[in-house]
Amino acid sequence: MPICAPSSDSSASGGRAWIVHGLALGTAAAAAAAAAYLYRRPGGFRSRAVGIIPARFASSRFEGKPLALILGKPMIQRTWERVMLASSLDHVVVATDDERIAECCRGFGADVIMTSESCKNGSERCCEALKKLEKHYDIVVNIQGDEPLIEPEIIDGVVMALQRAPDAVFSTAVTSLKPEDAFDTNRVKCVVDNQGYAIYFSRGLIPFNKSGKVNPKYPYLLHLGIAGFDSKFLKIYPELSPTPLQLEEDLEQLKVLENGYRMKVIKVDHDAHGVDAPEDVKKIEALMRAANIQ
Repeated sequence: MPICAPSSDSSASGGRAWIVHGLALGTAAAAAAAAAYLYRRPGGFRSRAVGIIPARFASSRFEGKPLALILGKPMIQRTWERVMLASSLDHVVVATDDERIAECCRGFGADVIMTSESCKNGSERCCEALKKLEKHYDIVVNIQGDEPLIEPEIIDGVVMALQRAPDAVFSTAVTSLKPEDAFDTNRVKCVVDNQGYAIYFSRGLIPFNKSGKVNPKYPYLLHLGIAGFDSKFLKIYPELSPTPLQLEEDLEQLKVLENGYRMKVIKVDHDAHGVDAPEDVKKIEALMRAANIQ
């Protein structure tokens, strides 16, 4: 699995952070070794990181999604197993308001934090879980529970981005947008500046040219559903009032930008493989069989 780690001078004033890795997923041992190669834990600034996987049972499109079986294992377990391979995380927990999910997670060995049913989104659930953790963490990575093929290197890259950009309070990942997804409003697009900081996110195609058509020569970016927070910022994030752009686009990350905070973005070579509806399970299973994942 080829990997290119960001250069040591990638910082607030340095170049864009790039992480490139293969789509094919190897064995757990190979993935762990690759993650260890990519991530070298620094000392001092933002040195402790926790991964939180928010999970809820209720869903308009796929009720009980975290417990859906993927090749014989619950989806939340598949996601947790991938997250546990990330070298940058000191601890991993599942945050849920549902005892069925909690019981399942405890059954395969995951640490669970029960959260309120009033949480409006995954970020608020992560914030509540963070406050209940006994130890202090500098970085919180919000990993969606419906990403059973999440690459541990992406998690490590998101953590590293925050450690190397002290002026950023949020980090995330993007990948190349496929032309067929250009006008899919479920595929969130992103534009960044020449130092790798986010400028804007949209459900529409950005940038949008005069012709109104996709430019095959332009490197459009697709946002991946992972978020790294400075822990101090995460604690105040739910208190920030909703912003006009956030409400219009229905995108949480726009509240960060509209309030004037900086967001570091890394680019990865990885297709989005989230599970949004029941029919997506078979697609994931096919990919896992092709990659010989048990």
